[in-house]
Amino acid sequence: MHDERTVRAPSMLRLAVASLAGTTIEFYDFFVYGTAAALVLGPLFFPTFSSLAGTLAAFGTFGVGFVARPLGSVLFGHIGDRHGRRPVLLASLLLTGAATVAVGCVPTYDAIGVAAPVLLLVLRFLQGLGLGGEWGGAVLLTAEHAPAGRRALWTSIPQVGPSLGFLLANGVVLALSATLSEAQFASWGWRVPFWAAGLLALAGLWLRSSLAESPRFHEIEDHARVPLAVVVRDHWRLVLLTAGALAVGYAIFYAVSTWSLAYATERLGVSRTVMLTCVMAAVVVQGVLTPPAALLGDRFGRRPLCLVGCAASALWMFPMVALLATGAPLLMFLGFLGAMLSFLTMFAVIAAYLPELYEPRVRCTGAAVGYNLGGVLGGALTPIVATALAERGGPVPWGVAAYLAGVALLSLGCFALLPETRPVGVLTTEPAAG
Repeated sequence: MHDERTVRAPSMLRLAVASLAGTTIEFYDFFVYGTAAALVLGPLFFPTFSSLAGTLAAFGTFGVGFVARPLGSVLFGHIGDRHGRRPVLLASLLLTGAATVAVGCVPTYDAIGVAAPVLLLVLRFLQGLGLGGEWGGAVLLTAEHAPAGRRALWTSIPQVGPSLGFLLANGVVLALSATLSEAQFASWGWRVPFWAAGLLALAGLWLRSSLAESPRFHEIEDHARVPLAVVVRDHWRLVLLTAGALAVGYAIFYAVSTWSLAYATERLGVSRTVMLTCVMAAVVVQGVLTPPAALLGDRFGRRPLCLVGCAASALWMFPMVALLATGAPLLMFLGFLGAMLSFLTMFAVIAAYLPELYEPRVRCTGAAVGYNLGGVLGGALTPIVATALAERGGPVPWGVAAYLAGVALLSLGCFALLPETRPVGVLTTEPAAG
């Protein structure tokens, strides 16, 4: 068994920053598609649909990425459990980056007809496949190097990646929106963020190329021949509980970052620039406060913070929707901020919590599958369901609030059935639950 000095041997800061860079780039790729789906993809790729149907169809291609994520976690989880965490970091980043650049090159419906949305669908699937492997590799490599007493803190650094990726994606879109006309943005401006993904992916590959393999991986003597089979046979209940537990975080994040953009610009007449600014300001606060929240997880445990975050989410969804419906920038920002603070209370500690729940030889597959199934439940469905509910609602879309609160209560129940995992020794111990 490795002692604490061995665990501390790698430069944790360098390792965490390299993991952060990769998650930032991969989530940039994922989010830039979500922003484009909310703003321009409907009329460009589904022009024969009505405005509402076009938006729903664009969100449908957005949801395909979430459906692909569990498949990616199975594929890359197998590699991670059989051959090491490090190869996952390189392969997943390369796949996601290439697919994202290709999205920026797809001709519109007017140019190639029905082949355009089909290509969009295929590339979005590949994006999701890559991202499904990214989280497991980045988080596990950090978690399995980290000292036990600060595992939540160190693993929270790659967890800031989604916030930075979102800010980077929307910052580029915001800059383009501010400098281009509507016609220029619809013609070619929306493609620029996708092309930029190529340079970001190359930078990420360079940062990750010199990372050392996890010491915990080298300790494993009985590598599972088919990790997924072991997970399904021995840990199916744990996978379902973690998926249900994580659904609320995805639902909140994508309700704020994707659905609200489409709702406010199309239904309330709020400008794209104002909406992006409100959402980005809330995400900045969330990203800054993620490591301090993780410190609380190291001190008081993972599960208590998750339960508090779910309860706060259930209570805040109705005020958030009411504040959004005002169309007033400051009030919308306050609504988004409360939602993102509830979100970060859970997600700050999840990167430590999930690996601690699974046994070492299937940890990469189990943690990643549970994490990404939560994305299907919460992230893939939320923009579609919320758009449909808002269309049938009155001036304030209370149906959306009820849906989000219901997801929060589902997650609260799942977290209540999961065990606490703190304190633990180095990640060579048996899992807390099976």
